[in-house]
Amino acid sequence: MNIDAGNILLTGSVLLLVSVIAGKTTTRLGVPTLIFFLIIGILAGSEGIGGIQFDNAAVAQLIGIIALNFILFSGGLDTNWQSIKPVLWRGVALSTLGVFLTALAVGIFVHYAFGFTILEGLLLGAIVSATDAAAVFSILRNKGIALKGYLRPVLELESGSNDPMAYFLTITLTGLVMSGNIDPAVVVISFLKEFILGAAIGFSMGKASVWLVNNIKLETEGLYPVLTLGLAIFTYSMTHAIGGNGFLAIYLCAIIMGNSKMVHKRSLIKFYDGQAWLMQIILFLTLGLLVFPSKVVPLIGMGLLISAFLIFVARPLAVFASLSFFKSNTRSKLFISWVGLRGSVPIVFATYPLLAGFPKSELIFNLVFFISITSVLLQGTTLSYVAKLLHVTVPQKAKRRTGLDFELTDKIKTAMEEIRIPDDAAVIGKRIVELGTPATINILSIERAGVYIVPNGSTKLMGGDILHVLAEDENALELLSATLGIS
Repeated sequence: MNIDAGNILLTGSVLLLVSVIAGKTTTRLGVPTLIFFLIIGILAGSEGIGGIQFDNAAVAQLIGIIALNFILFSGGLDTNWQSIKPVLWRGVALSTLGVFLTALAVGIFVHYAFGFTILEGLLLGAIVSATDAAAVFSILRNKGIALKGYLRPVLELESGSNDPMAYFLTITLTGLVMSGNIDPAVVVISFLKEFILGAAIGFSMGKASVWLVNNIKLETEGLYPVLTLGLAIFTYSMTHAIGGNGFLAIYLCAIIMGNSKMVHKRSLIKFYDGQAWLMQIILFLTLGLLVFPSKVVPLIGMGLLISAFLIFVARPLAVFASLSFFKSNTRSKLFISWVGLRGSVPIVFATYPLLAGFPKSELIFNLVFFISITSVLLQGTTLSYVAKLLHVTVPQKAKRRTGLDFELTDKIKTAMEEIRIPDDAAVIGKRIVELGTPATINILSIERAGVYIVPNGSTKLMGGDILHVLAEDENALELLSATLGIS
């Protein structure tokens, strides 16, 4: 079956519906739903029952890059800076040194075990060095598992920030394999250029985006997602165009936006969460279509050995070495090691050597696909068991007592009050986003002339407004009164 303009919508909608509906059953087995989308893509492909002919790696790569932009932007928007700040350097160590050590260990193993050149081995290691902790969160959430201490924010930070390093290593090593020339000075300069430009542009665009969103005053609320999408894609593409790391830039830009006072922020986060899911489904379906199972099956033996080395040796080695600079118990390190699931990102990165076309490029792509599948199936299905085995979960009694959930990020609010805005208050005419209200305060509704309004960042305050406020404690309420200029 060939996809053309006449049936692409029908084919696409059927694949989406089948993936979403049927994929719901996989969560009962502890397998990330996204792995099922990949299987649907394989079944719909040229060697599956669907018979869709698709072998265009360039198109798959383009779809992958677009999807990763959405996924990283959504993840950054939803990242709570206050939760990751205490573990910032742990996450940075895992996403840089950890990625490098994983690539190095796998590269050396593949070189000596299977006769790859050292550069080809390192390239394979670099591609599979990035983790997909988003899949982990979906499993833990569905199983109702809450993690102790700093584990959740560390995993969250690592999952969003390790793609830039893996991308840099993949692109650099692909070029080295093609040219055969190794100049350490050039590699170091390229690394510094990519990450300095990526961080600088990401930070600048984050600040600029917040200012623009808050001050442009668009007439239609529906245009704000369009505006932020344009800003996000511009951040990535401009950074990439001048030689910076676009993945780092867009993720950092999103973190700044998500942790700043911004109009319509709550609706934007929900919008991009839905878009990220859509992009992940499309990405996995596309990658499934691109794979030819007949080329993967002969590699099962080699793939299993590399997967075993990656899971049981390379990943733990990288985690223990990266976290050796920080106070951390062995059980936590072992769990972080087991959480190193490989997902869609390695398969997308594997398209770069595939398009380069050197002798082992197709072999590397098929190995990466197999490694990603086995990693998710083995680690994904046993994740909740390993978490309980290592005693890194919150006890069930504590969960019932506190109502703790894996996604919990806000502190429990204990104070609620109505605050009336005087007719002569200095804040009249100001938007809520301009007030600088404490993060421990939620304005639930505004009563205005007998009518209740659900506020957002762009809502302007008027004299006589009654704010229905939920706060962390009495001190937070006093701070809000001071902010409003109310004694």
